[in-house]
Amino acid sequence: MSGNSNGKHNSVDIRSESPLEALGSAVSKAVDPYGVTSSLLAAQMAWLMHPQELARAASALSGDLLALQAHVMRRALGMPSEDVIKPHADDARFADPVWTESATWDIVKEWYIALTHRLEDMFFETPGLSDRERRRSAFWLRKWLNMVAPTNFFWLNPVAMERFVETNGESLRRGWENFLRDLKAKNILMVEPEAFTVGEDLATTPGKVVFRNRLVELIHYAPTTDKVRAMPIVIITPWINKFYILDLTAKKSMVKHLTDQGFSVFITSWKNPGADMSGVRFDDYLLEGVNEVVRVAGEFCKQPKVHLVGYCIGGTLVSTYMAWANQRFGRDNVPVAHWTLFTTLTDFAHPGDIDVFIDEASIGALEESMAKKGYLDGGEMASSFRLLRSNPLIWHYWEHSYLLGEPLPAFDVLFWNMDTTRMPQAMHAYYLREFYLNNNLIKRDKLTIAGEAIDLDNIVQPLYAVTAEDDHIAPWKQCYRIRKYINVEAPVRFVLSTSGHILGIVNPPANPPKRAYWIGEPARNEHWEHWFERAEKRSGTWWEDWTAWLGERTGELVEAYPAANRKFPSLAGAPGTYVLEK
Repeated sequence: MSGNSNGKHNSVDIRSESPLEALGSAVSKAVDPYGVTSSLLAAQMAWLMHPQELARAASALSGDLLALQAHVMRRALGMPSEDVIKPHADDARFADPVWTESATWDIVKEWYIALTHRLEDMFFETPGLSDRERRRSAFWLRKWLNMVAPTNFFWLNPVAMERFVETNGESLRRGWENFLRDLKAKNILMVEPEAFTVGEDLATTPGKVVFRNRLVELIHYAPTTDKVRAMPIVIITPWINKFYILDLTAKKSMVKHLTDQGFSVFITSWKNPGADMSGVRFDDYLLEGVNEVVRVAGEFCKQPKVHLVGYCIGGTLVSTYMAWANQRFGRDNVPVAHWTLFTTLTDFAHPGDIDVFIDEASIGALEESMAKKGYLDGGEMASSFRLLRSNPLIWHYWEHSYLLGEPLPAFDVLFWNMDTTRMPQAMHAYYLREFYLNNNLIKRDKLTIAGEAIDLDNIVQPLYAVTAEDDHIAPWKQCYRIRKYINVEAPVRFVLSTSGHILGIVNPPANPPKRAYWIGEPARNEHWEHWFERAEKRSGTWWEDWTAWLGERTGELVEAYPAANRKFPSLAGAPGTYVLEK
């Protein structure tokens, strides 16, 4: 979801634009709120106005083409030849052996990759544009190049043609049916909508809804051990998606793992808002959400403090709450003893590829759209996130569903990903402007939320922060900056897991281990490179280190708390009612 570290690139001022950027913006702002046309036009004009740089780029491209021509001649003559340019390690489009073994298809692949890599490099290095505008134009160029890849066209895809022959045309017939199915759904589906049932196949860990208000249900999970740690764990999930990513299946469920380790676990399940909740604010999510569930969990377990966990935007809310609570209650009376963040941004200066959607024009267009409905539709947000990784999340399914005629996989994570939620207009507009666009969370007293000026430096409670190496929504190097902003007295244990935004967190123990992680305690102003150099790399999952860390801090073992009690009776069985709302 990069620019200079002080976040100034996020503020839009036409006076700071170069003439090329201003001209491009004027051409397309009215009809192109995300700036696709203006970005590509500005980059093209910049190159034309810098002939020396263009000549150097053309010379480099001609060198590639000469080497490629020699490769083509050797392949055409049946002589062995190494590929001039290889696909990136994470590019699975050309994984089938035919793209290497067949001279014809190897040549098609090589021409496409050579031009793609060179054009992408050129746009990233465009002279005369700001760093942000270079990234923006390169992003949209990359999306266009991904769209026109030979793998997306039947007559340029040898795997699809071979499948057609093998199945006597059945693959293409099934592909047409898949296309009509997706046309009806108005989406390129990644998983069958009926592949799973929440509460039956997913989110099956036993528990009870013990609290409900207009924004949130709080689920307390039934204990699986005779004794539990006295201090409860309260997990604040993102309301951009539904909570059960942390309770997918028995083997993947974080909440089940925690209960099996002897912890008392509470989790939020957020209301899926409609037009009637358009006025719900970020303040309301803090007061009626975090503040209320912390209070309920503490009273339920008769404990003055809890351990608080936040994931993604839920973590941003938790960070805000921690600054708010230290200001409101005083550091000694905060009802949170220590806290954990999963893949959470607090400094939005470098928010990753989502930066291309964050400017005044884009947010203004989004606000106009939300004003008509009272909310942001979950499908719109899901489409934007899919676009960030268009090859694996869009074109992969285009090829496999339509050209190869394959059925959709029954994959639980993909099902969760497509089970979208809506965003209230007031909350989401405020979040995009104040956090992403203006980056005010890290600025002392720039935000006043729920009656308190927010200053992250007020936070002194110990923090366990988890990030993911391949996270494109919350880049780990930017998440690392939380250490810079919270108080120097706050101990921080920082984790970098392999994998991405979801699988870096949904990371249960496995034998043999599937993943690894780096771990260490950064100093307040220590650069991420220095931390990484001295961090300890371990095989396996960080869950084991985290539960050991929690075990040392969540109190003595006491008789297990029942899933519900007289003061907080069961309002529904887990997974509750809000999660089932469409």
